[in-house]
Amino acid sequence: MRRTGFLYDQRYLLHDTGPYHPERAERLTAILQGIQDAGLMPQLTRIPARLADLEWVQAVHSMAYIRRFEELCLAGRRTLDCEDNQMCPDTWETARLAAGGVLEAARKIMDDEIDNAFCAVRPPGHHAEMGEAMGFCFFNNVAIAARYIQKQCGIKRVGIIDFDVHHGNGTQHIFEDDPSVFYYSIHQHPSFAYPGTGREFEKGSGRGYGFTANSPVLPGQGDEDYRRLIEKDLLPGFKSFVPQVIILSTGFDAHTDDEMADMRLTTEGFSWIMRTIMKMADEYAYGRVLSVLEGGYALERLPELAAEHVKILLGG
Repeated sequence: MRRTGFLYDQRYLLHDTGPYHPERAERLTAILQGIQDAGLMPQLTRIPARLADLEWVQAVHSMAYIRRFEELCLAGRRTLDCEDNQMCPDTWETARLAAGGVLEAARKIMDDEIDNAFCAVRPPGHHAEMGEAMGFCFFNNVAIAARYIQKQCGIKRVGIIDFDVHHGNGTQHIFEDDPSVFYYSIHQHPSFAYPGTGREFEKGSGRGYGFTANSPVLPGQGDEDYRRLIEKDLLPGFKSFVPQVIILSTGFDAHTDDEMADMRLTTEGFSWIMRTIMKMADEYAYGRVLSVLEGGYALERLPELAAEHVKILLGG
């Protein structure tokens, strides 16, 4: 059995997005309930949430953006940059706790205290760009963790896999000219799926050309289509790149029961994705996997999906 960490903190519930917003606190309580009901909690190492040192946040985001976020949030502004990004006076600290908790999980993995981790955090992060909040996201948690692992732990090659149903435009934007980070995303495109980026010809730029790979999936597709594209695009890309650590933007919103998009991925489809990732992690990255929650809005399905995700991290 693998040593799996679990990050959850009740302070993540303080980020109030207002009524009817899909990115709400009940998402995390549903995930926690699913893990508890499956009897997995005694097998997990709890990871404490800590405020992220702004040194690491600034490794990804501009200081001007960081200060603007802090000032507007504490001044009582209800949105940042767009209407999707609803916030409250607690959002600034919650976002720092999310990023800081993910950094603590990364530290524990790199110090060999655990093998992998699932970080049930909010707000999510993969849409946040260097100087702009987008798509419910304020700080790009996975990007911050990737830079920390490189700079603090001396890791040269980080692989990021994003299987949220929406393309992680922020993560791609941050690393598109960087050959030391391979960013792969599989997501719905085209149709109404946000944010409209992530087409096949987006492969990075400059020195980073070839280290970005996108697998757009047409609306209505499911398990077999995901399997085919992952085997075609992700597996050869990682075989060539050989990541030393794998970070996951874990979104559960491609599930057939999730109304935020129009995909038909089943629970078993998600399990196949995770088993495939864990096989690559064992082959290339000493089993080191840092899984960070992004989307997933079907409250009735999140308990099952989270429990299965954690079981696979544990080696089940």
